[in-house]
Amino acid sequence: MIPTLEWTPEGVRFIDQTKLPLEEIYVTASTYQQVADVIVTMVVRGAPAIGVSAAMGVALGAKQSTAKTTEEFAPEFEEICSLLASTRPTAVNLFWAIDRMKALFAELSANKASLSEVRQALLDEALRMYDQDIADCRAIGVHGAELMPDGGGVLTHCNAGALATCGYGTALGVIRGAVEAGKHIHVFADETRPFLQGARLTAWELMADDIPTTVICDNMAASLMRQGRIQAVVVGADRIAANGDTANKIGTYSVAILAREHGIPFYVAAPWSTIDRATLTGDAIPIEERSAVEVTHHGGKQLTPHGVSICNPAFDVTPAKYITAIITERGVLRVPYSVSLGEMDGLAGERVPGADCTVNVPLTSVRA
Repeated sequence: MIPTLEWTPEGVRFIDQTKLPLEEIYVTASTYQQVADVIVTMVVRGAPAIGVSAAMGVALGAKQSTAKTTEEFAPEFEEICSLLASTRPTAVNLFWAIDRMKALFAELSANKASLSEVRQALLDEALRMYDQDIADCRAIGVHGAELMPDGGGVLTHCNAGALATCGYGTALGVIRGAVEAGKHIHVFADETRPFLQGARLTAWELMADDIPTTVICDNMAASLMRQGRIQAVVVGADRIAANGDTANKIGTYSVAILAREHGIPFYVAAPWSTIDRATLTGDAIPIEERSAVEVTHHGGKQLTPHGVSICNPAFDVTPAKYITAIITERGVLRVPYSVSLGEMDGLAGERVPGADCTVNVPLTSVRA
């Protein structure tokens, strides 16, 4: 399993994703401020991985605090959470993880827990999130494998693999699950400008697993679809609104439109923690604008004229009408998503034997 991140006695250890695929380098964040920097600079990226990284950052801040009591630590705890929450605005898993740590701290404080008890409990919670994420990804893979073609091409955009999670992956978890089930898939990985997560990261992961992979430029997808070389599309997500509108890496929206035009199913794979029921539609999802340098330069070399204006949103929103199904660890959601989300909430906890995931919801409305 790719060690995307892990807790160590020295701090949180990350594989530096900015150096892949040419160099496999690991960095250790020894303070919560360094964890925040690792998230901002995309040393670690991917919504599930960001969430667990933040939880470990909170645990690290508690471990290193010089406070003597829980009460004395409380203002510092809020500062830690605030800094980590300010790192990336779009991925809702970040806020889900921090809110989970806040709820635990509030409970511990109310029960008059000692600071040593608080430190241990926060670390235990972060480690539970880590383990839960891997289990959820494997469950997503079980559910999604059934939807993948048995032969042919599957297109993915950005990187929603082990590197975007604590292990196994969401969209790539679906692909891995299909391959493990005996299906023969050839993956087409969009390069994903400007950060090239597909060309650098997805291709690196899948080659390590001996899964046949071809990197294509982002503007090649339509041509391959027209040639009949792509039978399905599966992508990850950074935030899914209550109506099914989905924020994912910039360029996902255009892939979804192309898939619809060519009659190709378009799947989103994400853990339940990526679903934001408080955000009613995609219009309310905050979109991160990143540095112009990511567009103007590559490998230290300038690509654009001096002084040209740059637009660099990190994400776009795909309307729910373009999404064939949303694959979660609890099962497969289909339209209308506002209904199926509620139905699946009611079935949470019913386990699929051998899959460590919950049963699919019987839905009355299914997209062809």
